[in-house]
Amino acid sequence: MKAAGTFEVKMQPENFSVQGENEIQLGRYSLNKKFNGALNAESKGEMISAMTSVKGSAGYVAIEQVSGSLNGMAGNFVLQHFGIMNRGKDRLILEVVPDSGSGELKNISGSMTIEVKDGKHFYELDFEM
Repeated sequence: MKAAGTFEVKMQPENFSVQGENEIQLGRYSLNKKFNGALNAESKGEMISAMTSVKGSAGYVAIEQVSGSLNGMAGNFVLQHFGIMNRGKDRLILEVVPDSGSGELKNISGSMTIEVKDGKHFYELDFEM
């Protein structure tokens, strides 16, 4: 099954216990999202990032718990992110954590893609129940 729509994200810098070396900037952020469309939900999570001195090269990992409804089914689940940018070319893996679902979403599995166009965020969730 597929679900698609838009989302808004707010990122707030948080304290990070490790300092980067050799021109690496390490960061930690809280995430708050609001999903619209087939996924009508909010999420909260954290992201850790590393930016290099080379423009367009960076990496991040994140975990967020999504709570709301998906195609009218209520519950929550966890998404895990793995993102790499290699001189402007990006690769993003975003998957539902196995056995993280609850309520009517208890048996959810799947993956999500994200696209940003003209400053607006779009998602597409491929999932199974």
